Amino acid sequence: MSERIYIFDTTLRDGEQSPGASMNTGEKLRLATQLEKLGVDIIEAGFPAASEGDFEAVSQIAKRIRNAEVAGLARTSKADIDCAWGAIQHAAKPRIHTFIATSDIHLTHKLRMGREEVIAAAVDAVRYSRTLTDNVEFSAEDGSRSDRDFLCRVFEAAIEAGATVVNLPDTVGYAIPEEFGQLVKYVMSHVPNIGKAILSVHCHNDLGLATSNTLAALGAGARQAEVTINGIGERAGNTSLEEVVMALHTRPNFFPMNSGIRTEQIHPSSRLVSMITGIMVQPNKAIVGANAFAHEAGIHQDGVLKNPMTYEIMKPETVGLSTSRLVLGKHSGRHALRTHLKDLGYDLSDEELQLVFSKFKELADKKKHVVDEDLEVIVTEGILRTAETFKLEYLHVTCGTTVLPMASVQLTVNGRSVRGAGYGNGPIDAAFESIAKLTGTEAELLRFSVSAITGGTDALGEVTVRLRENGLIALGKGADPDIITASAKAYINGLNRLEYLKHHPVNRSEAL
Repeated sequence: MSERIYIFDTTLRDGEQSPGASMNTGEKLRLATQLEKLGVDIIEAGFPAASEGDFEAVSQIAKRIRNAEVAGLARTSKADIDCAWGAIQHAAKPRIHTFIATSDIHLTHKLRMGREEVIAAAVDAVRYSRTLTDNVEFSAEDGSRSDRDFLCRVFEAAIEAGATVVNLPDTVGYAIPEEFGQLVKYVMSHVPNIGKAILSVHCHNDLGLATSNTLAALGAGARQAEVTINGIGERAGNTSLEEVVMALHTRPNFFPMNSGIRTEQIHPSSRLVSMITGIMVQPNKAIVGANAFAHEAGIHQDGVLKNPMTYEIMKPETVGLSTSRLVLGKHSGRHALRTHLKDLGYDLSDEELQLVFSKFKELADKKKHVVDEDLEVIVTEGILRTAETFKLEYLHVTCGTTVLPMASVQLTVNGRSVRGAGYGNGPIDAAFESIAKLTGTEAELLRFSVSAITGGTDALGEVTVRLRENGLIALGKGADPDIITASAKAYINGLNRLEYLKHHPVNRSEAL
């Protein structure tokens, strides 16, 4: 009989610590709803004490989510714990997640505390949390670099104080799978009361070993995996949900465990995270990359045609990639659009549907067929986008081999229409220069990338930019059949995200 593995998704908390991945409350709510549909057991909705915006987002998610547990992160301080509880108290299944570092390097240089002080802080935090809820998780930050015996003492004390889950993080991605598995076994055998709690692991991917370390830990006795969609997170990212889940699903002979995840929702969840954050999934990414189920080599193609299992260890349908796709056109109606959007994971209100339908018709007049990726872009631009301080009204570009590139732009800035023009080294540079003058931004363009969302000469072009201003970094994304327009949209989206960050600062000083 297979054992149950609990999936703790921290895309909305640790995943949001990816540079430029900050989300607004509406975006977080939509992603949380998708995570619940995916079947995750616990949604870590955020760090309520970090900012008013984070508190509000966690609070709204707690009120919306009914099936999954909703966790709020807190340091081992009464103020943090009160803030976390204030945000999650209306959840159907609330969880307080409190943490403190346990490695000597953190104790000496960051906390400036002794070991006994750390144990006392952990115990006090867990005990106080238990007065608010009986669902309390304790994490030993930088656990993989902590003294083993001290780590076990901290876990024993936290469980005695009432922790129902104790989490062992590989905070800096330093562990090696064999080493990490041995550490988990050591904890399981040297914490006398470990049977009263679930042991969790939270791995980072600095050495590209997050998934391997997590699987080694599960094999050694851990029963909760802390993960993110697409593996997003600070630095090199976190353990990828899709990789862990599909490893368990594909190799039950090696891992006699089940996660309860609805695997057919993996690809829609991945695409939604990419759409919201603007962080593109690399084509060769396991499970959800564009090339994950693509075969170009003749020998591979021949084998797959004869029997897909010759070169595919998973069926595309298992992760939500359907081989039969409904193609919509300009004659398609609202009902067909609503039905297909529901199949893609978007349950829109009548007002939202009307907005998407109008944009769908505009695109259908330009393209013969509108496919799933096009629809997802429309939903992102129409519904999920950050509140717009700046909005593109008009763009005209002149360029050519004998013409100096020039762009004329009209924007709405805080509800007021402004216009201007500028020159550049090319049409996109000219458009960016004109927009920068009108918005007064001093943002630095760190990255510019463009890709075709679908095949064909009428494909939507998707542009991603990364901007930096006064230490803040934001990603912008735009799509349009005209690549220059798509670039302008991406640049403006990035500027809007910068404006959002200026007014909703995110505290990124703490991480597991």
